[in-house]
Amino acid sequence: MPETKLPEPQSGPQPGRWVLSHGEIRTIVFGLMLAMFLAALNQTIVATALPTIGRDFRDFELLPWVVTAYLLSSTVVAPLYGKLSDIHGRRAMMLAAIGIFTAGSVACAVASDMIMLILGRALQGIGGGGILPLAQSILADAVAPRERGRYQAYMGSVWVTAGLGGPVVGGILAEHFHWSIIFWFNVPLGLIAAAMAQRSLKRLPRHDHKHKLDLLGAGLMTAAAIPLLLALTWGGTRYPWLSAPIAALVVAAAVLSALFIWRLMQAPEPFLPLPVLANPVMRMGTVCTSFSQGVVIGLTIFLPLYYEVVHKFTASDSGLALIPIVVMSTPGSILAGRAMMVLNHYKRVPLIGLACSIAALSVLVWNPATPPICGRRRS
Repeated sequence: MPETKLPEPQSGPQPGRWVLSHGEIRTIVFGLMLAMFLAALNQTIVATALPTIGRDFRDFELLPWVVTAYLLSSTVVAPLYGKLSDIHGRRAMMLAAIGIFTAGSVACAVASDMIMLILGRALQGIGGGGILPLAQSILADAVAPRERGRYQAYMGSVWVTAGLGGPVVGGILAEHFHWSIIFWFNVPLGLIAAAMAQRSLKRLPRHDHKHKLDLLGAGLMTAAAIPLLLALTWGGTRYPWLSAPIAALVVAAAVLSALFIWRLMQAPEPFLPLPVLANPVMRMGTVCTSFSQGVVIGLTIFLPLYYEVVHKFTASDSGLALIPIVVMSTPGSILAGRAMMVLNHYKRVPLIGLACSIAALSVLVWNPATPPICGRRRS
């Protein structure tokens, strides 16, 4: 007998169930843009304030953890938010994410030492890690696939705006005011975003599905990452690279990583589904993306220090000096995406981009004291 083709699952407004007006969709999208602006701005606005924070607390050794704590916690919780939103609803989880993010901002603003600031950043990440996946899910629920591209362009503009303005705003606030203003700045924005989410997301559909949260897997991932990051942070500074404490941290990271992989293979709903890595394209793409994003994040953390320590830039000028990275990466990603749609040999696009990045970084490695084009030095 001939096979009967089942209709593909649809997302977005379904006739006969619920329909949102254009005004309601616009309100939802604007609220999502504000929430995403919070998360995106937070990733760049802190970068240029890091040297000022390090000088204030007299602790540069733990300074990278101000960024790492946020990235680690947001990465761990992001997969959990999707399942939680299926259980408790998109609006409830978006309000929870914004609330946790705002509370973390307050904790960062009142931090009295570097440890408290790092813990506050981790709390920020627990909230910020849910904003992006929830925003994407809400957009898929509210907007039909045919119209989704237009609204996604608006959402993408938020990342460009935050990427351009974050370093400059962070540098100005750190130079002329106090670095804590950077975190207090998130509080009114978070309250406005929460009020908009509360009002605009009332008519969203519920997707009541039971899930099993792999909290053990998430905990093992965090536990495996922390000793590895500590080894990379303390190696060559607090302890020699070949010392017993560094070796113990590396062994602990390896053991916990093995337990994490074992958990992913045994859990009924694993924290990260390993079968997707059986596809060689997904596997190699994930590895390449991890390394390339590691370079980008590393530059975001250490370039402000480089500008302010080596070239004696002010905090605001170090923010201006970071703008070329964001300005060039945005059109570069757009052009790369379009090129991959028309080229038969799509792998050439990332290979060319990576070659250009390696060449540019090689120049900095060869001559790290290369004078910048512009910049106002601290007196």
